[in-house]
Amino acid sequence: MQLRDDFSQTCLVHTDELVWQPSPMQGVDRRMLDRIGGEVARATTIVRYAPGSHFSAHTHNGGEEFIVLDGVFQDEHGDFPAGTYVRNPPTSSHTPGSEQGCVIFVKLWQFDPDDRAALTLDMHEALAQTQAGVAQCVLHHDAREVVSCYRLASDVSLMLQATGGLELLVLEGELKTDRGALMRHSWLRLPDDERLAASASDQGAMFWVKTGHLRHVVAPGSLNPVP
Repeated sequence: MQLRDDFSQTCLVHTDELVWQPSPMQGVDRRMLDRIGGEVARATTIVRYAPGSHFSAHTHNGGEEFIVLDGVFQDEHGDFPAGTYVRNPPTSSHTPGSEQGCVIFVKLWQFDPDDRAALTLDMHEALAQTQAGVAQCVLHHDAREVVSCYRLASDVSLMLQATGGLELLVLEGELKTDRGALMRHSWLRLPDDERLAASASDQGAMFWVKTGHLRHVVAPGSLNPVP
């Protein structure tokens, strides 16, 4: 499957408007945002676990990065409530599920193959300190990418540079941008060297941002970048 695989184009998706599609595992549904490949894919997806559902045990050969958006995600490593950011590097394994149900934003097969650094972080705690209406935390930083989260107070503005490409997911509130209004769970992807002017609505906004990674797009099983 090839879905939004032209990384030179701007993509804006209001994910709450997408239809849920069943996954191969009963009780687990998804909204696909971008994808290169079949069930083993370089993919960005919103995944919903029904209460009591789970995926079978598996290894993430290409790594897994996710944010818990609603509910509590669970595996043998612990319980992860909404607002948790997790990086499971290549060769890591787990048996994911949720007793009460949950929704997560997940990215697969987008790690450096040699990355072995696991990370679990509460983004709300990381954004506890605010200066001039802006709270920012770098969640992960390496030679390939920078992953951050932000919280903006009401009507506060920010300029973001898409060096190496940019992805943004609104976690709370609403952002007004020069690419359109972004509601809760809206997803935006910008190509290399674009700029994004954004300001929070009167309710403020919290959002996740990744930059740099679109210079390193590789399909699973391939050594060559995707054109």
